[in-house]
Amino acid sequence: MTREEQRARKAQQERMRQVERRHKEAARGQMDLPFLILTLLLTVIGLIMLFSASFPRAYYDTGDGTYYFKRQALFAVIGLAGMFVVGKINYQRWRGAGRLLVGLALFLLILVIIPHNPLAITANRATRWLGIKGVFQFQPSEIAKLAVIVYFSDTISKKREKMLTWRQGILPYVALLAVIGVLMMLEPHLSGTLLILSIGAVLMFVGGTGLKWFAPAGIAGAGAIAAAVVLLPELVPYAMGRLSSWRDPFADPLGEGHQTIQSLYAIASGGAAGLGLGNSRQKYLYVPEPQNDFIFSILCEELGFVGAALTVVLFLLLFLRGMSIAAGGAEHCRCYQHHPQHRHQPAVFFFRRYQFDDAAGRNGHCALRFAPGGRPVTGMCKFCDGDFTTFGSSALLKLAE
Repeated sequence: MTREEQRARKAQQERMRQVERRHKEAARGQMDLPFLILTLLLTVIGLIMLFSASFPRAYYDTGDGTYYFKRQALFAVIGLAGMFVVGKINYQRWRGAGRLLVGLALFLLILVIIPHNPLAITANRATRWLGIKGVFQFQPSEIAKLAVIVYFSDTISKKREKMLTWRQGILPYVALLAVIGVLMMLEPHLSGTLLILSIGAVLMFVGGTGLKWFAPAGIAGAGAIAAAVVLLPELVPYAMGRLSSWRDPFADPLGEGHQTIQSLYAIASGGAAGLGLGNSRQKYLYVPEPQNDFIFSILCEELGFVGAALTVVLFLLLFLRGMSIAAGGAEHCRCYQHHPQHRHQPAVFFFRRYQFDDAAGRNGHCALRFAPGGRPVTGMCKFCDGDFTTFGSSALLKLAE
């Protein structure tokens, strides 16, 4: 080899090392300022609204009007710290955790439905939590959501060209989603089941399954859940009641329709400009769970249409910015490693759901969905639920995701 060839080879190797260093730094993640500002802004707004909405209920339940606010503020700090730490870790390092998370999620989902399990916690006719009531508790379904994202993203990115095949691209993922869905329906947790199936479907579609398999699988999954709700009403005992109250809440104003009607009263009372921060009347034990399920109703009452619209716009900006980051990351890393959009796009969907799930109504009982053309009460409202605002530790801790 001549000297010129040696110099050319060394120069090429140096260029490759520089490219590798740049891409590793990009994979490790630089803080995106607009996304960070939106996250912090929504977290602050959420804490303010939580304090305002939860004060009467906290005082009634515990004698301390700041009870929910103090706990939420603590978890907000922990969650934001986790967000900064995880943001500095090369996301490729999470690839190996996929199978471990799936195994852990399945174990916990089975554990929570074991009869007479002292660690299983039942509330509102559903057994969805593990832990010690009043001390620490969490939903195994939250582990399952993260497991689906990490495992699907890792495996799909490695066999993108095989995603159109039934044996390798469809069957393994559909089977795993079916097992998780059945375990969650046994809790029962209908909204969580729908969410996990949606996350899995987004990952598969982004991964290249195409409409050939995607559409039939989606129709079959939706049909199976609908059949379970109709044919096995004891499986999800609240589903039919919520459908009835959605169709006509005033048919049962003191029963299934009560929460819908009270939340509509709160929204209607707010008008354009609202009654003013802290001046809600419906939060005084009229609206059930004002710190969780109906916090967006209280936001509408106190801040009016203007405040509610601005909050929704902030969430939409967060979602759009996240999708922009995902698209940019995929283009930047195209020449170096597996496309990171397999993580970013579904993770943004996951993140977006969580921000709307506790930021304005943890289990989605927001009155907007009861308006004509809305949908029944369930923990899936994208514009009203979110971990930024309502009381709940799990969601704020997932700011790290």
